[in-house]
Amino acid sequence: MNRRDALFTLTSTAAAATAATGLLSQAARAQGAWPVRNVTVVVPFAPGGAGNGSVRILAEVIGPQMGQSVLVENRPGGGGVPGTQHVAQSSDDHLLLMGSTSMTILPALRNDLAYDVMRDLQPVGMISSQPQVVAVGANSPLRTLDDLVAQGRGGKLTAGNSGVGTLSHLATELLNRKLGTSILPVPYKGDAVLMPDVAAGTLSMGIINLPVVMPLIQAGRLRALAVTSAQPVASLPGVPLLRNLGEEFVITGWAAMYASRAVPAAGVERFSTLMRNALGDAGVRERFAAFGVTPEPTTPAQLRDFTRGEIARWGDVVRSRGITLS
Repeated sequence: MNRRDALFTLTSTAAAATAATGLLSQAARAQGAWPVRNVTVVVPFAPGGAGNGSVRILAEVIGPQMGQSVLVENRPGGGGVPGTQHVAQSSDDHLLLMGSTSMTILPALRNDLAYDVMRDLQPVGMISSQPQVVAVGANSPLRTLDDLVAQGRGGKLTAGNSGVGTLSHLATELLNRKLGTSILPVPYKGDAVLMPDVAAGTLSMGIINLPVVMPLIQAGRLRALAVTSAQPVASLPGVPLLRNLGEEFVITGWAAMYASRAVPAAGVERFSTLMRNALGDAGVRERFAAFGVTPEPTTPAQLRDFTRGEIARWGDVVRSRGITLS
């Protein structure tokens, strides 16, 4: 056999092998076997943070059980929009997305999104949640929620938040709308920047993510006036719930898993089941606790209802309060 014939034979063999692999993958998917290769989870934010860490823990646990690796790919920038859009518009049937609170707020703030969360993404299951803390300076005259409401109705309070359109901003606007207060939202570039001003009394209060604010509370520079979770927080004994002012004041940041539309239904259900099992594991829960987040196992249907409800909830706040990004 001459060199040309040998190359032709090798090329033909490789092409045939590739085609056979494709046919086997199609057959496997047709029979409900998924995954047939590595699964990628896109995190639309920079590395770091509780959501990113939680996804990586799940990837470590779930991958071996599926017989395929679960790879985590960070696609930061644009407030999470480019990474979310990448998954929403993908035809990759092994592509997942870590969604978060912002994806249910942005539809009301931006009319240029090239995707629809409910139409273009399949819910897989919740991952975790974390409450926010209504924090005041250690020497603040605000001692109770009644103080907050009374002074807020007098237009005497300022509340720092981590940016226009963020959960902490909308939480303040929700208070104003539901309680008739006139608390002035003051945007900062993140929780870390606003906390010193709350401690110094330059700001009346801040609504801050629990894991971020805890060190300053423990150091005695800030005091927790309330937490926004549905249940009391063990690390803040005796701190009242904001929901004492109304059920609508359960306000948590969260992370959840979604899939591209190309992922087969059997694959969504399998990954969801493995997620729920992992989130119930004591070791996983302990590792989540180190990030200050609580595992939140749900079914795809429960996540679908939750997502729809959050979009409606925050859309209503944005429109009624006239909030814009400009």
